[in-house]
Amino acid sequence: MAQHWSRVEMDKATNNLIRQIPLPEKVFEISGSKWKKFGFKNYQNSFYPEFDICEQVLLEKVDLIIAEQVWEHLRFPYKATKNVIESLNPKGKFLITVPFLVRYHPTPIDCYRWSASGLKYFLHECGFELLKIKVGSWGNKDCLLSNLDNWIDFQGQSLENDPKFPIHCWALASKGNF
Repeated sequence: MAQHWSRVEMDKATNNLIRQIPLPEKVFEISGSKWKKFGFKNYQNSFYPEFDICEQVLLEKVDLIIAEQVWEHLRFPYKATKNVIESLNPKGKFLITVPFLVRYHPTPIDCYRWSASGLKYFLHECGFELLKIKVGSWGNKDCLLSNLDNWIDFQGQSLENDPKFPIHCWALASKGNF
């Protein structure tokens, strides 16, 4: 299956973040299914509008919540992140990926962008401990320019990171110790 060029390094980094922690037992993915075959013991997911993280908390607490490229589409990301925290077990973790230098894509709406440092402070403002948030980003000018009109599949293009052009940012925030 083809992979978007802009996501190659983000996918590697987020996979590595999850592999560095004890394997979470209960995992919930918001509006996605990418992590379904990762090997989690108990994996569930749900999509909007059946589950609206801005308005709902999970009925059962989980060890890890994953939201990939979702938060830019939320009307109330602060409220959603507070609901994530409430849905996590005491040592639960939140893996989030967000766009930064990505074209406007209203599916159904497109409201926000975060840099890596902006994402870190946003998560802290919502209630995660600042020292328990790991962030990263990736991008380069060629990838940025190539993806302005269409999402470009990876076909061996440069994966060199240029910190001046972060396309995607990510964070792993923890309620407990890493």
